[in-house]
Amino acid sequence: MTLQLIPSLFLSLIIGCSIWLINPTVTLAETSLQVASIFSFSGEQPKNLGVKNGQLADCPETPNCVSSQSKDVTHQIEPLTYSSSGKEAWKKLQTILEATDNAEVIEAENNYLYATYTSQIMGFVDDVEFYLDPQEKLIHVRSASRLGESDLGVNRNRIETIREQFQG
Repeated sequence: MTLQLIPSLFLSLIIGCSIWLINPTVTLAETSLQVASIFSFSGEQPKNLGVKNGQLADCPETPNCVSSQSKDVTHQIEPLTYSSSGKEAWKKLQTILEATDNAEVIEAENNYLYATYTSQIMGFVDDVEFYLDPQEKLIHVRSASRLGESDLGVNRNRIETIREQFQG
């Protein structure tokens, strides 16, 4: 456990005890949910999601985003490739996402898929998009944090993990 989390955990304990002292009939589960909601950093869903003219949205200037359609090195990541039919590849991708504990598929269309990933500790939400390009046999990807500057490589690692599962 990092030292940065200790103050947050201590504060969570104090808040949880305070809630219980105010209303001792509150269960531990209810208290935990109340404390968790205080420390949820979900942010707002971006307004620029989706595919426009065959393109996912550009990454912001902050380094907490990767995209296979980005032109700059900081944000660039390779798209997923496939040799099967587009329909089979798309189904495989959906199956991978649906089996991931902290992922939720929000929108799934013929060539566009939007999912959110929520971190377990602080409830940070990342928006992840996939665009199927059947002519090129590619699935373009974009993964971006809603909040903060740096994601410590979480978005890049997420896409690389999906790539490993997809290619396997």
